[in-house]
Amino acid sequence: MAEDLNKRVSNAAQGVTPQTKPDERRRFLGSLRERVFVRMSNSEVQNPKLRKLFLDNFSNYLNYEVLINGNIDDAFLNQIEASCGKYDIAFTLINNETARTGLDETAVVVVSKTAINRLRIEISQVYPPEISKEALPGTKTAKGGFWHRLFHRYRQ
Repeated sequence: MAEDLNKRVSNAAQGVTPQTKPDERRRFLGSLRERVFVRMSNSEVQNPKLRKLFLDNFSNYLNYEVLINGNIDDAFLNQIEASCGKYDIAFTLINNETARTGLDETAVVVVSKTAINRLRIEISQVYPPEISKEALPGTKTAKGGFWHRLFHRYRQ
């Protein structure tokens, strides 16, 4: 007990402090989950539709910072940097141990300086694909609705 206290005091005197939520910081390129606005994984970066979706919505990121995994495709990296310059958005290129290359690892993350606690942060959840009116449930079919079936049951 006393040794732990002495070790902690000596570490604090040297400026070494324990990091809060290290696993979460590794997952979100050094940031915390509560600050994330939108996230793209390495597998999602390979999808051209999701790339376009991310770049088309860049005007939504004006009050945020973009953290970029340094191991992503150079073409997409250049597009992100150009968009950040166009909209005057701060970005940071991460090349330390948090920049992993696994398919589920983070490639690009848009973060706030303070906690925003969004429920949905994945790109496909933040900007869901639009559904055509024909594909929506509850649309009228050729048979008609409830009243049509009720009053036209015996006519043939």
